[in-house]
Amino acid sequence: MRKLIRFLSRYKLESIVGPLFKLLEASFELVVPLIMASVIDTGIRNADSGYIYRMGGLLVLMGVLGLVCSLTAQYFAAKAAMGFGTELRSALFAHINSLSHSEIDRLGASSLITRMTSDVNQAQSGVNLVLRLFLRSPFIVVGAIIMAFMIDVRLTLIFLAATPLLALAIYYVMAKTIPAYKAIQNKLDHVSLITRENLSGVRVIRAFSKQEAEQERFQQAGEGLMNMQLAAGRISALMNPATFVIVNLAILALIWFGGFSVDGGRISQGELVALVNYMTQILTALVALANLIISFTRASASAIRINEVFAVSPSIHDSVQSMPAPVKGAPKVAFENVGLTYAGSSEEALSGISFSAMPGETIGIIGGTGSGKSTLVNLIPRFYEATSGSVKVDGQPVQNYPQAGLRGRIGMVPQKAVLFKGSLRDNMRWGKRDATDDEIYEALDIAQAREFVELREGGLDAEIEQGGRNLSGGQRQRLTIARALVGKPDILILDDSASALDFATDARLRRAIREKTQDMTVFIVSQRAGSIQHADRIVVLEDGHMAGLGRHEDLIENCEVYREICLSQLSESEVSAK
Repeated sequence: MRKLIRFLSRYKLESIVGPLFKLLEASFELVVPLIMASVIDTGIRNADSGYIYRMGGLLVLMGVLGLVCSLTAQYFAAKAAMGFGTELRSALFAHINSLSHSEIDRLGASSLITRMTSDVNQAQSGVNLVLRLFLRSPFIVVGAIIMAFMIDVRLTLIFLAATPLLALAIYYVMAKTIPAYKAIQNKLDHVSLITRENLSGVRVIRAFSKQEAEQERFQQAGEGLMNMQLAAGRISALMNPATFVIVNLAILALIWFGGFSVDGGRISQGELVALVNYMTQILTALVALANLIISFTRASASAIRINEVFAVSPSIHDSVQSMPAPVKGAPKVAFENVGLTYAGSSEEALSGISFSAMPGETIGIIGGTGSGKSTLVNLIPRFYEATSGSVKVDGQPVQNYPQAGLRGRIGMVPQKAVLFKGSLRDNMRWGKRDATDDEIYEALDIAQAREFVELREGGLDAEIEQGGRNLSGGQRQRLTIARALVGKPDILILDDSASALDFATDARLRRAIREKTQDMTVFIVSQRAGSIQHADRIVVLEDGHMAGLGRHEDLIENCEVYREICLSQLSESEVSAK
């Protein structure tokens, strides 16, 4: 948790005022047993009703002052804890967004979601309890022992004997529960993963009638989580009974030996009652401290998991702040003996890739499943870093560009069409923040999406639901293509982004891109030979290697892999005719 304290820096005042008011409340509480002792020894012994009423009024005043101090402390502690949670959540979100695809793939989306939500909430609750109780409970314990010393030194030895036993019980619970709660949070990651898979893949699950199997898998994961929580809960549950037993045995010893002291005249009856009250205060403080420790152990386990994310440094950094000047006459994009190995993998996903794309050229990329097509185009916007060779844009290595500047020149249309909740206009302006309606409609025209947009009620103001679920697959793909075109990028990457389109719409889309984006360098990744056959050049990939490079006609003659792909989709006469 100490590594996360920096997120309280903006709430120093609240972090100081809250505990101080708790200490003030504790001070009033420590005075109460002395007042009670004087009531017994003076008021009741002398039958002085006036004195009893005055002391009773003082007790009420102490209670009111203590309540005011407690409410004030609660307010400032809650404000500091909520601010801590907000700062931590924002910093964690920003750090996750700074990570490259490699780090996010390694950590896992479900785990990151759990750490952003459950773990941050646990840490926030821990800070709240620490600010309220961390100083108060030890202050009550130490203060009660000091006040007991002032009454009788011998009987206070009972307090001192009980303290090591209480510390031992607390230490045992902490030592056992911190690793247990960390394991629980890891198990929660697994439950979140299953939930995420089922929600995103519900249609597949129902198509294969796997509901019962998935329910059983989720139930097993849930039962595993429950068993781990019960095991940790049983250890945590030992805290209260252990402290109660120790403290009540101490009270029993106090009353036993205190009775002899009262009988011998060394202390008064009121002082013995005060000692019992102080022991009870210690018990109450230690119970609160026990609850604090349980919450703090959970917060510590969550803090460890949060710090694990902060400890992951992004593998892709901006080395410069300004855009480098393009090299005159250089290709728009060039791959020079490029290789890529994913983190944790022993085999190369790409190896020895070399080709270039000139301004205005259209490059088709085709290959079997897992051949490295998406991996190849993801190197251009620097989503992944090439492990060997060099990827250049305008003659400059992509590492020489600031990431925002590089990606601002690239229009990326991923395989999965992702739209966000909001108006259609807002989604289109992701491509260009200040895009006019005319610019949006121009992009919709090229993407073959204008017709269905104008038919929708509201036009550009029509609401898009989360993920675009109120649109068909083809409509989503056309809108994501239009979104990329709105910014008029220098480089357009279509990563198998027309798979849901019929052949006629796909052909019109390619023709519009070719005719209306003449200065744009276009990369088309596709499984369809017909989608890339008219490209200026075609890159054929097989198992991460280049199996061919050239025009359609040349590859039909010289590249066996390309010819097999074409023959699997077209007849011999169609292949020859093309």
